[in-house]
Amino acid sequence: MNTPEKIGKYEVLGPLGTGGMGVVLKGWDPAIARGVAIKSINKTLHQKDDLDGLMNRFRQEAQAVGRLVHPSIVQIYDYLEDNHGAYIVMELVNGKTLAHHLAEGDRYDINEVGQIITQLLDGIGYAHAQGVVHRDIKPSNIMINNDGRIKINDFGIAHVESSTLTQVGDILGTPHYMSPEQFLGVNIDGLTDLFAIGVIAYELLTGKRPFTGNAATVMQQVMNVEPSKPSELNVQLSPMMDAVMHQALAKKKEDRYQNARAFSDAFREAIRASLHVEAPVGVPNSNTMMNFSRMLNADSSLTNPGTQDSSQYGNSPITLDSSIKKARLLIVDDDERILTALKSLFRQRYHVFTTTDGNKALEFLRKYQMHVIISDQRMPIMLGVDLLRQSREISPRSVRILLTGYSDLASIVGSINDGEVYRFINKPWDDIALQTLVAEGVTIALELADTTSNPIGLPDKMEAGVMVIDQDEEIYRVARELIGGKCPVIYAADSDTALELLTKHEIAVILADVESGHAKLTSLLKLLKQENPQILTIVVTKAADSELVIDLINQAQVFRILSKPLSVGLLKGQLHAALQRYLTYKQTPALTKMLRVDPPTITHGTVGARIMESLKTLRGKWFGAN
Repeated sequence: MNTPEKIGKYEVLGPLGTGGMGVVLKGWDPAIARGVAIKSINKTLHQKDDLDGLMNRFRQEAQAVGRLVHPSIVQIYDYLEDNHGAYIVMELVNGKTLAHHLAEGDRYDINEVGQIITQLLDGIGYAHAQGVVHRDIKPSNIMINNDGRIKINDFGIAHVESSTLTQVGDILGTPHYMSPEQFLGVNIDGLTDLFAIGVIAYELLTGKRPFTGNAATVMQQVMNVEPSKPSELNVQLSPMMDAVMHQALAKKKEDRYQNARAFSDAFREAIRASLHVEAPVGVPNSNTMMNFSRMLNADSSLTNPGTQDSSQYGNSPITLDSSIKKARLLIVDDDERILTALKSLFRQRYHVFTTTDGNKALEFLRKYQMHVIISDQRMPIMLGVDLLRQSREISPRSVRILLTGYSDLASIVGSINDGEVYRFINKPWDDIALQTLVAEGVTIALELADTTSNPIGLPDKMEAGVMVIDQDEEIYRVARELIGGKCPVIYAADSDTALELLTKHEIAVILADVESGHAKLTSLLKLLKQENPQILTIVVTKAADSELVIDLINQAQVFRILSKPLSVGLLKGQLHAALQRYLTYKQTPALTKMLRVDPPTITHGTVGARIMESLKTLRGKWFGAN
């Protein structure tokens, strides 16, 4: 089959390379004017028996990755098939594979390895949460974008929770990165991916693979031999890294890190420890706040000792006056020009701290409360998504704002799902709009600073329920099974029915397919958040329209965004989390201030006016006055 000029609606621009199953083409989507990569299989080149298995794996990849929306995973946009071939249309990554970089002799310092591995673990941890196991993690399946971001690729032998495509006894993978259970052909799970990432981490840190030789020799070593300690091969590494790698490469699954987050947290600490070892004698350990005249550029002189760091650098201690009511802003961006512009914009009204390093920002947050955190998304040291996710855990009362271009939909979705971002600001920003937004965030953060709330467990039965808005009832049936009688689950086929039911039932969570009754439904969700901010919304979408998603986040403050096809396990977890959050808001109503939206940003129109009229009758009916 010659290279076609078009595949479906996509224009073919030429070959990009050869993938694990066939040729990868560079394409163009004229509908939304973006480049794409098209992975293809030529059916005419394969015997029927081979083709059946190949096609099953190809479709498996499309189904597995089609549900994944994450900044560290190559996103799939479309799947096409005809008599000549099958095609997966995916995100075009402008960069090379990690294998390509290593083959060219590129080497990475300890900090860079930390960023590669933690991004990799973040992406694979997300995939595992969706029920997808990659099973062939290796450098050739890891893309490094030109801006330094990691993209996991080629889920061709991935396993999905509901799939029976591969059975016990199948041996799949690439020998140097395979786990003991893969060699044994026994049932494998996400711990296999973590083992492979451990192998890659070892290789990047030491310049050598932990297991070498032909396939038989590698298998024998993986099963029986402990590799050399990393610190023996790279003297800059801390002994802490030896312990982390030992656990990551443990022969028995139960001895390894049991999830990506645990591995990532331990790896970060070992990287930090190694960087401290790397520092010359006499330089203070950065665990004790790393001289902030270099680490964070403070625009304010905080000299009245309300809170004082015990460690001293030079002649001056770091001090923070807890009695000062002036709000504190932490701004993270890898572009010094951006930091200079934002400091100039806010220095008269707030204490402003800036840094180009996400890790240093997190260290700062562990010691000092920040009212508002503003982060860029695309940074080489740490992505904004990851920074805001971790900052939410460290400082949950801080208001988080993301600076971003709207083109990176995966980052947008990841930010709201993992970082619970308050608002998105597009670059270049409008100074007045940004000042207004930050002032609003500061007001909320100051009001919430002294608010306390204890985590609330879900009761066996609660009165407030879940409303599912979906034309074909499929999501409703799934949600009803997942809730299992814990609370009422109510079905509405359209916005009008939803409005009517809202006046009759206390609703804690709305689960809405935004492709059902698109315009009117999105208007309802925005206006509902304006009038009843305590109701949490989980949006289900194919996630193809970034402007719609941004609009819903900024104006409807959606709680989570789930992509189709839905992962049942993820949906259950998010429904339970939303119900728990509703009960927390009920216990501490002040927390709903984080969810308020600005009425002037919503265009009412005739439809909106009718919706508002109905919603006004709900104000305070179930939850109390807002």
